[in-house]
Amino acid sequence: MDKSLVTKYNGNWIATSTREYIDKANAVSRALLKMGVKADDKIAIISLTNRTEWNVMDIGVLQLGAQTVPVYPTISEEDYAYVLNHSGASYCFVSCAEVFNKVNSVRSQVPGLKEIYSFDKIPACKHWEEVVSLGEDTSNQDEVESHKDAVKPGDLATLIYTSGTTGKPKGVMLSHDNIVSNVIASEKRVPFEAGATSLSFLPVCHIFERMILYLYQYCGITIYFAEGIDAISDNLKEVKPDVMTVVPRLLEKVYDKIIAKGADLGGIKKKLFFWAVELGLQYEPYGANGWWYEFRLKIARKLIFSKWQEGLGGNLGVMVSGSAALQPRLSRIFGAAGIPVMEGYGLTETSPVISVNDQRNRGWKIGSVGKTIDKVEVKIASDGEILCKGPNVMLGYYKDPEKTAEVLKDGYFHTGDIGELDDEGFLKITDRKKEMFKTSGGKYVAPQLLENRLKQSRFIEQVMVVGEGEKMPAALIQPNYEFLEEWARKHELSYNGTEQMLQDQRVIDRIQEEVDLANENFAKWEKVKQFRLTPDAWTVDNGLLTPTMKLKRALIKQKYHSLYEDIYGR
Repeated sequence: MDKSLVTKYNGNWIATSTREYIDKANAVSRALLKMGVKADDKIAIISLTNRTEWNVMDIGVLQLGAQTVPVYPTISEEDYAYVLNHSGASYCFVSCAEVFNKVNSVRSQVPGLKEIYSFDKIPACKHWEEVVSLGEDTSNQDEVESHKDAVKPGDLATLIYTSGTTGKPKGVMLSHDNIVSNVIASEKRVPFEAGATSLSFLPVCHIFERMILYLYQYCGITIYFAEGIDAISDNLKEVKPDVMTVVPRLLEKVYDKIIAKGADLGGIKKKLFFWAVELGLQYEPYGANGWWYEFRLKIARKLIFSKWQEGLGGNLGVMVSGSAALQPRLSRIFGAAGIPVMEGYGLTETSPVISVNDQRNRGWKIGSVGKTIDKVEVKIASDGEILCKGPNVMLGYYKDPEKTAEVLKDGYFHTGDIGELDDEGFLKITDRKKEMFKTSGGKYVAPQLLENRLKQSRFIEQVMVVGEGEKMPAALIQPNYEFLEEWARKHELSYNGTEQMLQDQRVIDRIQEEVDLANENFAKWEKVKQFRLTPDAWTVDNGLLTPTMKLKRALIKQKYHSLYEDIYGR
């Protein structure tokens, strides 16, 4: 049988064929009609991990002309209640006990919610197989078909609530055509071949991974769903995927782990390892560095980089990166290792792809997010903001015409990102418009550029550059505690807890060296003049990062207010 979707249950990979997938989605549609679901009704799906059931439910709902409301599982209970109420969800499908307990705790605040079903078998919650069983009777399939025929390209398909860094989440309205046009235009940019294998782990509640899943299905690619972020390295070795999507944070962690392993080597092995890394960091596509570089690269690939490939399953031919800026050094090193990363750009509001690199036809330029896809137009406003027009641009924000009008003007979506198009048509993102700030000297500072450079240090896990209205830029730094502890051990330093370690002048001086190195490429007024180390990790769970790992700047500044005040001598 062909394998369409594959999920691991109780230690075994269980495949669903395309035929079973369609049959099950039709069964879900028939059942939902019996449960009183009509066109334009909203069905919430909340899953901790990607899995076959999510996709079956999605198609089962969409082909009725109803809408799915995917919800990010780790948002607060207050946000759960807000999204379920604001969307008007009548049914909610959850993955497991953890999600069920959160939904159940706010159920009394969501009067419109008729029932909750779970994909896992859990006490006190109906199982989703009840819905599938209800749809086994095919007598109302004609009704399903007439619903399918009634769905128009411009109709609303899904409501995706953006994990805003400020305020309440906004419900982005995407039509069938928004998403389908994006799939078809993106297909021309990816070297996917029918019969290939993919590994999916990025949250499918985000449009990036969801569009990619539709794209895989369109291209005839088998989709294996990873068991979770913690199991990625095991799943890579089991599945041996040809392709996967990534976010820069994951690549940073993979790279740091590889470098740490290299640092533990001895003698000639260690010398060879770092020779290959140095070579890799100078990589340019299409043999631009000349024959002598390519000759050495061939040796490095054989001796060193082949091991990196093995660690990622051995078959990975391409990775597609989105959601945040990818450091050019990571593009270079993975490109040199023969596992190129094609960076793209887009937003939930643009379904999501606006542009993407393509290794073929000289369509890849490191440091850019590629060329715009077919039928999508990008223009740069006078203040540098990227404006986008095309079939991928959302219908608007649900029940919020005012916020919609703020971003959709004269047919163009205002992205809030600053960028430039070069003479070959490659788009480069330089910063978030909202995140740029002015120092008291009137100079503009783009924090993301500094932050990305600082995060290249193995001592630095997260960093936020501050200085709005202040005399100079500074930084709040969350150190990479694991690496710092290892460094301390090597220098025979011992501490009674993190606080003591972060107050040691030797640690501060060592991180100062990293900051000085990062500052080298920036103008005088942009350089980070001072920094303070934060004693705890910034995570999605403690609310300091959004689900896509972006900094919640206002909350971080608020939490470390005393450190901020100390920087500026107040």
